[in-house]
Amino acid sequence: MRSVAKLALATFTLAAGVSGAMSAGLQDFAAVERGRYLTNAADCGSCHTVPGSDRPFSGGRPIETPFGVLVAPNITPDRETGIGAWTDEELEAALRKGVRRDGKWLYPAMPFPYFARMTQEDVKDIRAYLSTVEPVHNPVPVNQLPFPLNQRVAMTVWDRLYFTPGEFMVQSDKSEQWNRGAYLVEGPGHCGACHTPKTFLGGDKSDKRLQGYTLQGWVAPDITSGQGPLAEWSADDLAQYLKTGHNRFAAAAGLMGEVVELSTSKLSEDDVKAMAVYLKNQSGPKPAADSSADSHVLAAGGAIYQDLCSSCHKSDGSGVPDLIPNLAKAATVNMGDPTTVLRVVLQGAQSVATDKEPTGPAMPAFGWQLNDAQVAAVATYVRNHWGKAPPVSEDQAKKERAQLDTRTN
Repeated sequence: MRSVAKLALATFTLAAGVSGAMSAGLQDFAAVERGRYLTNAADCGSCHTVPGSDRPFSGGRPIETPFGVLVAPNITPDRETGIGAWTDEELEAALRKGVRRDGKWLYPAMPFPYFARMTQEDVKDIRAYLSTVEPVHNPVPVNQLPFPLNQRVAMTVWDRLYFTPGEFMVQSDKSEQWNRGAYLVEGPGHCGACHTPKTFLGGDKSDKRLQGYTLQGWVAPDITSGQGPLAEWSADDLAQYLKTGHNRFAAAAGLMGEVVELSTSKLSEDDVKAMAVYLKNQSGPKPAADSSADSHVLAAGGAIYQDLCSSCHKSDGSGVPDLIPNLAKAATVNMGDPTTVLRVVLQGAQSVATDKEPTGPAMPAFGWQLNDAQVAAVATYVRNHWGKAPPVSEDQAKKERAQLDTRTN
């Protein structure tokens, strides 16, 4: 009897151990999958992976800021050059408080003012996922700012002015869908980091949330609700754009193309719809129309458009739904800043791939064919004819060409 009892006890103990291990394994797997999803939602890959690299999250990508260049660090689990030796508390301090492992302040190129909205559990899940990626030994000299901007002590003042810690708070008078969208947009998605105008110190202008900003040679347009350049986009239009990079009006390219490819396309249909519902509920100003363009410039620009652009965008600018942007509805056409329009005329653009076009439609570059005056003329025509935006000068075209040459070289 004692032998039978011992055998039964041993069997029970073994079963309990196996059951506990399976339970822990399932919990770990769930945490990793949640972390994978949150890492995509936070678009970590865009900054921490060099485009075209086969070493994800290993850092080394230069990040342009108005003050100079920072380089994204290695966040693989390498213990010497990555975050493998970091504790959960140290990673949380970096993501949610903007404090480095050595106690110094981070620059807001790492969007901790937004990541602060995430919970401790969010950060632990992100850590669980990042611990599963391949460790890469890649030391990165992050701070390449000129003196005195390379002295992080100045960030203590910046934080007092622009950083408000605290997790996302649900608004009880709003729907569950609205709150989910608000969490994604204002938290891990950090949409305002690109789409909110900045002060001379690089902090968000809180009174102009999501009303558009120019960075790294692209315009992040006003994405507020009904009055800005996305006024005629429905929530479904916006959700489709976030999920696929295309809708009946526009196609994502440049920095937004990366966001779609590496982040929003990997989110669920419910989550991109929630983001769209939240954004359509954010009010913004109606852009002022400008009809001061010279008639001769408009005529020249119209002729260039018909010759070079109408075969794809059509004479009426309507393009091809889900493939080629409708210029009358394209957000960047209606923006005061002409940077994106000039850039795509000069350099061309590759949009995000779709099921219809697996390689993604591309706009060819015309900078080799058009001089600065001609580039300015066709940009003015497009922006005035469909957007009623300010005219573009030859000097603006010349400046943008020079900046593109600098980035290329």
